[in-house]
Amino acid sequence: MASTGTLSLVGGIALATVLSAAAVFAVAQSGCDDPGTYRERDGVVELIGGCVQAEDLPVTPAPQLGDAPHSPPADIDPSIAP
Repeated sequence: MASTGTLSLVGGIALATVLSAAAVFAVAQSGCDDPGTYRERDGVVELIGGCVQAEDLPVTPAPQLGDAPHSPPADIDPSIAP
């Protein structure tokens, strides 16, 4: 009879195999012909190409001039507040 440690090991390997196969399947079905490349320019790494378009990324609106800054939550200890 197999020990509990052996069953945990086999179960972990089986789960890792299933998750890896699911990840490969998801990438293969993504429909992206150009995976893009990473290049460094001026000390910053950029993704050039790829399937992500600018409109796919969420954009947080910039705060308007004159907006009051957010006050810290009331439950913060003042001795450790910034």
